[in-house]
Amino acid sequence: MINDTVVELSRWQFAATALYHFLFVPLTLGMSFMLAAMETVYVTTGKQIYREMAHFWGKLFLINFALGVATGLTMEFEFGTNWSFYSSFVGDIFGAPLAIEGLMAFFMESTFIGLMVFGWKRLSKGQHLLVTYLVALGSNLSALWILVANGFMQDPQGAAFNPVTMRMELTNFADLIFSPDAQAKFVHTSIAGYVTAAIFVSGISAFYMLRGRHKELARRSFRMASLFGVLATAAVITLGDALGFVGANAQPTKLAAMEAMWETEPAPAPFNVAAWPDQESQTNKWSIQIPYVLTPLLTHTMSQEVPGVKELEAQAAERVRNGIPAVEALKVLSADPTDANALAQFSAHKKDLGYGFLAKRYSPDQDVSKATNETIAKAAKDSIPNVFTMFWTFRLMVAFGLLMLAYFVLAVIFSLRRDIHRQRWFLRIAPWMIPVPFIACEMGWLTAEIGRQPWTVYGVLPTWMSASSHSVGYMAFSLAGFVLLYSIFIAIEMYLMVKFIRKGPDESESSSAPDYAPVSGGGVATAGVMMPRKEN
Repeated sequence: MINDTVVELSRWQFAATALYHFLFVPLTLGMSFMLAAMETVYVTTGKQIYREMAHFWGKLFLINFALGVATGLTMEFEFGTNWSFYSSFVGDIFGAPLAIEGLMAFFMESTFIGLMVFGWKRLSKGQHLLVTYLVALGSNLSALWILVANGFMQDPQGAAFNPVTMRMELTNFADLIFSPDAQAKFVHTSIAGYVTAAIFVSGISAFYMLRGRHKELARRSFRMASLFGVLATAAVITLGDALGFVGANAQPTKLAAMEAMWETEPAPAPFNVAAWPDQESQTNKWSIQIPYVLTPLLTHTMSQEVPGVKELEAQAAERVRNGIPAVEALKVLSADPTDANALAQFSAHKKDLGYGFLAKRYSPDQDVSKATNETIAKAAKDSIPNVFTMFWTFRLMVAFGLLMLAYFVLAVIFSLRRDIHRQRWFLRIAPWMIPVPFIACEMGWLTAEIGRQPWTVYGVLPTWMSASSHSVGYMAFSLAGFVLLYSIFIAIEMYLMVKFIRKGPDESESSSAPDYAPVSGGGVATAGVMMPRKEN
């Protein structure tokens, strides 16, 4: 049996690297399409100011993109180094979307980002705009395939366990790709990135307006970010509701933990606005409730019951009992894959195999035939994630989402009235809003991943079985090394961002640069020398 400390350190290491990496991802997703929008306006109107905007914000995008790649590459290697049993158990399914992400999306965005950066004087307007859109498409396709892989962990669709090979095998690629959890999570995460980029751009633009620098670029950037942001924030809140509805069916334990619902209450159930959950006693020490709100919020009906933690724990105990024969059958099949009785026993209980694995952790010598009622009760308790953490990470995410919506509503009003430069109180608030979407994204990630516990693949493979058998010393050393390295990356990002923000757009350079490259047969090129177009 793998040491519990090794499992916990492996979890902490992956969580640390993922949380660091996820600081870069949302901004990359959102900035790519904001750059495309700015350049689209430049191409359609010919106004030089939008070219300067695309140049300047493109520099900040490139810094974030480069460091995002540096922090993301190691995560895929961690599956093999720290989660070897997981990689072996579900590699046939999990590896497919990750391979497509690398071969298609990542190579696509990495190739075209070079053309986007160095192609201003070498490509025509239309060609460069197409390249910018391909970078944005590649970035978002990368997120799609990664979230398809994560969606399988959250709700395993399109796969089945083979008792002969002792592995999960892909049965339907379409089910894997179009898993409701994966698709809802992709849209929700991508649009959260657009919100992040909008606040980032608006906050820096407000900084320039406060100091009277780059006024025209700042005002236009702020206006575009405000419109982009208000639509994206409304969408991310709406789609967050859809993701919660999908999650309620796929992971009822996550839902119960998010809402600190210990008892199954008659519909329509009350909503806990705030509470202090106590998992040991399975009660809330105090709570502030709104009657009748939870049921329509989660089920979109007034009559469907939402199961509480205690009911779900009782259901888990029954599934553990039903899964134990499946684990016993696997032991026989590992020695003789053709044993007909063992195959029949496994087939009868295979839907609860994962719950049988939960019992294995607490059984003497990991022999589930020796499982007692106490063993089963411990395994059933394990099926409920940490309620306190889930409750508050979810509420922080929602609170920050509502705060950002209010911010963007005001930003749009002031921008459309064209008096944002006179609202100095609001401009002072805007830069302080920049960390808010990053924190909200991190809270959302924690809610999704902690809520899946105790599983790496929900209902199929427990976390305690998934880790590699490293020593505690090795894991502690590597965890410390990753935290130090990634902290250096964050420091580099902050230094470069602050440096280029203080410097601001290089207006003299961008104004004197040619609008686009010579095009043979075009009326603006003579003997290969391009005549710059005047600003409209």
